[in-house]
Amino acid sequence: MALLDFLKKSSPETLAPVAPILPEQIYKQGVLELQDVIAPSALKITPRELNLGDKIARTFFVMSYPRVLTDSWFAPIINLDRVLDISIFVHPIDSADILKKFQKKVAEVQSQIMAREEKGLVRDPVLDTAYRDLEDLRDQLQQAQERLFDVGVYITIYGATTEELDKAESEIKSMLESRLIYVKPALFQQEQGFKSVLPLGRDELSVNSKLNSSPLSSIFPFVSFDLTSDKGILYGVNRHNASLVLFDRFSLENYNSVIFAKSGSGKSYTTKLEILRTLMFDTEVIVIDPEREYEFLSQAVGGRYFNISLNSEHHINPFDLAPPREDESAADVLRSNIVALVGMFRIMLGGLSPEEDAVIDKAITETYALKDITPDSDFSQVEPPLLSDFELVLAGMQGSESLVQRLSKYTKGTWSGFINQATNVDLNKRFVVFSVRDMEDDLKPVAMYLITHFIWNAVRKNLKKRLLVIDEAWWMMKSEDTASFLYSMAKRGRKYYLGLATITQDVDDFLKS
Repeated sequence: MALLDFLKKSSPETLAPVAPILPEQIYKQGVLELQDVIAPSALKITPRELNLGDKIARTFFVMSYPRVLTDSWFAPIINLDRVLDISIFVHPIDSADILKKFQKKVAEVQSQIMAREEKGLVRDPVLDTAYRDLEDLRDQLQQAQERLFDVGVYITIYGATTEELDKAESEIKSMLESRLIYVKPALFQQEQGFKSVLPLGRDELSVNSKLNSSPLSSIFPFVSFDLTSDKGILYGVNRHNASLVLFDRFSLENYNSVIFAKSGSGKSYTTKLEILRTLMFDTEVIVIDPEREYEFLSQAVGGRYFNISLNSEHHINPFDLAPPREDESAADVLRSNIVALVGMFRIMLGGLSPEEDAVIDKAITETYALKDITPDSDFSQVEPPLLSDFELVLAGMQGSESLVQRLSKYTKGTWSGFINQATNVDLNKRFVVFSVRDMEDDLKPVAMYLITHFIWNAVRKNLKKRLLVIDEAWWMMKSEDTASFLYSMAKRGRKYYLGLATITQDVDDFLKS
């Protein structure tokens, strides 16, 4: 028979598995499943703990509570600077069923009190207190002011060694026992305890205590010292409890932020991380960089880098006009730009007297008129004037000799290459950096004012989520006009989906402005 069996053709059930031949079959055999990636290398269950790879886990349950639970008694455990998992299971109990049991319990306690009285014994304060509590709770349940729940609270702590685990256990026990709350390890049920704290919603330990609504509310778990949004970018780790700080500035009523820190403390590094993570959420980022710290970052993410200086090939014409939006008129845009230009000339010319201020205002209006730009013009079809055009108009006005003399260095002098040019920069990339490091210190406030005004016009023209970062913002605090313009952007930016992030070393820079 053995020979006959050997000579028989192999049935399909007895055929040996065939090795994969096609590339996709080989790939599928080698691909790891999700459980292969997250599972520990080994699992050992002991009566008091679990060995999960190179970590040890121990699960506890809350065994008993005091008569009165104080508010936020659970907060120190939640904010403990240790790695731990907590599960709270709340099982509602039907009030009708529990009221029947209350009737029996109240009768039992009352009979015990009466029996002691008949025997002439001293009143037992424990029985008296229990009777009053039962009566009060029964009344509240009958009036639907309270509900009763079976509540299970489980805590799993982790450590690299048993000694570390014992230390964490002692710390948690001392914190809870000081409030007359007692916990016990889940002896011989560590597996069920560990499964109960996993985010599966299964109470496999089933060690519950009965609590009514008021004390149950004191276990409210969301009392961590966290700054967390439903969506947002990662800013760092909370040093109080090692939790992640997730924050979305655009979810608030105000999108602005300010960073104060001394030199070398990591202001720019923190800001660069925020920029990278902000770009991941399709938010455009614009940076005014006085120290050329963001050049390589712009190159790395495929952004644009503009070096604004006396010898730079990049220029911004302050007389540019943005096309009006649907909710504004051309006259409003022109008037707003004239006001901004007066502020810029006030910085450029070292201040203006009231008479000079009026002359400058009139000269700007006539300069626009020279190019046929009026409140009724279509700004998308006009060619804006240059600073030299403004100088020409100003020179023909009475009482402008001093102004023309002070302005000449921007049109014919050493600073003429800076501002008397047509605009050749744009914001058509998701990350744009304007550097003013190579600009003369005397001109940096003017340059930063000019750049912020250009950015403001672009922001108002096309609405989308943007973050404007101004590093070393104290440069803009040196002048009242630049500080005022920055303040205006901070107040009005939200309307145009613009978040403003200013960075400086000293809070006095802002308080004195």
